[in-house]
Amino acid sequence: MQKPAASGPLVGVALVVGSCLSLPFGAAVASQLFPALGPWGVTSLRIAIAALLLVVIVRPRPGRWTRSQWLTVILFGVSLAGVNGFFYAAIDRIPLGPAVAIEFLGPLVLAAVLTRRLADAAWVGVALLGMVLLGIDGLVGAEALDPLGVVLVLIAAGFWMMYIRLGARVGALIPGNSGLAMGLVVAAVLLLPVGVPTVPVVAADLQLLLLAAVTAVLASVIPYSFELAALRRLPQRVFGVLLSLEPAFATLAGWLILGQDATPLRLLAVVLVIAASVGTTLGARGGRRGDGASGPFTAPIPLPD
Repeated sequence: MQKPAASGPLVGVALVVGSCLSLPFGAAVASQLFPALGPWGVTSLRIAIAALLLVVIVRPRPGRWTRSQWLTVILFGVSLAGVNGFFYAAIDRIPLGPAVAIEFLGPLVLAAVLTRRLADAAWVGVALLGMVLLGIDGLVGAEALDPLGVVLVLIAAGFWMMYIRLGARVGALIPGNSGLAMGLVVAAVLLLPVGVPTVPVVAADLQLLLLAAVTAVLASVIPYSFELAALRRLPQRVFGVLLSLEPAFATLAGWLILGQDATPLRLLAVVLVIAASVGTTLGARGGRRGDGASGPFTAPIPLPD
């Protein structure tokens, strides 16, 4: 009984950091496919490849699932399709760093709703200040944010909240990565209508298929596997604030791969969200030692059936 308690929180934090490292770099690679396939086409192809890889690796047995398990996985698949499709449509219009920062409003709102401690609420406020600075930078900086791009990424933020809630439920109901594999299958089916037109283009250029496969691994297989494992170890509010590291890595990926500028205001915002993540993590560890069963590292809040 001691082994999960000793390793769970620290491993959970490491898994979230790994996801935050992988996902933006996958998105940066994906954005290079937009001119040929379009954002929704890239989303469909990436999710389909990720679903195929995980099904082959995991070999899920959904025939044994209950109705509750199936319903949860289907809704989880809807959240995967929505968060990926609308986010990719957004980064086709606005820079990667601000897009991820705005999308983070979803996990941030969820963390604020679920938090019970004043210190946690303060760190949420710090992360929110970082998001505000990024928004100001987008309005007054060299690259003004496209309004439609902002709307699209806000829709993605709503699906991201749904993804966190349902991810915790899938992790609790279905062992291993079977729920994730079938959730990606559901998402791939939902995105199929926008993916079919890309088939002739990809068939004529295998380099596009290779880039899509790299994107699938970096932006789907690795981060979603890590996040599902993290949601088994961390409460949803702590998980949500830790994801504030993602705008930092997205800014770095946009700068390294896409040549997007990182202004001083944007860098200050990144520092604030990193501080919020570190503060929440340290506070949660301290709370776990002192709060017992009611501390922040209790099991994720279950969703109603």
